[in-house]
Amino acid sequence: HQRAASAVSMALTEIAAKAADCSVCELWGGRYREEIPVYASFQSYSDSPQWISRSVSNVEAQLKKGFEQIKVKIGGTSFKEDVRHINALQHTAGSSITMILDANQSYDAAAAFKWERYFSEWTNIGWLEEPLPFDQPQDYAMLRSRLSVPVAGGENMKGPAQYAPLLSQRCLDIIQPDVMHVNGIDEFRDCLQLARYFGVRASAHAYDGSLSRLYALFAQACLPPWSKMKNDHIEPIEWDVMENPFTDLVSLQPSKGMVHIPKGKGIGTEINKEIVNRYKWDGSAY
Repeated sequence: HQRAASAVSMALTEIAAKAADCSVCELWGGRYREEIPVYASFQSYSDSPQWISRSVSNVEAQLKKGFEQIKVKIGGTSFKEDVRHINALQHTAGSSITMILDANQSYDAAAAFKWERYFSEWTNIGWLEEPLPFDQPQDYAMLRSRLSVPVAGGENMKGPAQYAPLLSQRCLDIIQPDVMHVNGIDEFRDCLQLARYFGVRASAHAYDGSLSRLYALFAQACLPPWSKMKNDHIEPIEWDVMENPFTDLVSLQPSKGMVHIPKGKGIGTEINKEIVNRYKWDGSAY
């Protein structure tokens, strides 16, 4: 399974780095940058009738912590209600905050294109994420050519071979590989490099845990810049801000929307063994 393969791959990578007396980034040839931008990622929807006001409150709390980029969900309710939600967030966050809209493959092309009337008015949309099912690559290419914001996706792709036809058909502006959805950390890094070969951006999906997110940050630190016009610029990484006990598995935390890459040997930081022991599976029925 990809998750097992990636878990073993990450562990072996740290063992190799420590055996070589260097950090993971040094093992990979060195980093281009010392810190990586992250965006606060929300689930947005809830069973509460006041889910919009709750979502706005959650976003406000993270903006106060210094995040300047957020990702919220669309496509899980009526289009009209989703517009009301995003308008409320726009009013709260202001145009200086970059907003990413994640549809989780909920639309067809006609429904997704309805957002363009709003995109043409909003200046702070980072990208539209996975608006369509990926069995419709021709619709992705058509939508990408007509929208005024970038189109992103691919969190469930299992490696470079699945990305290649999408990139060849110019379906995506931004690819989003996930460390836990490919066959190990090397394939994850191959996906990032493939994006550079095709001249597109790469922003890792990292919703599944603090260790996979840490390795995504390492990979992003070692990735060449996507534009020669902005050599100090790098795409952001997802930072799950929902309730999750494993967020504190490593002490690394963002400050003003940036994460500083640790320089110690291996991963450069300690694992919270108390959390590991607290949640260790005892072998009973799952």
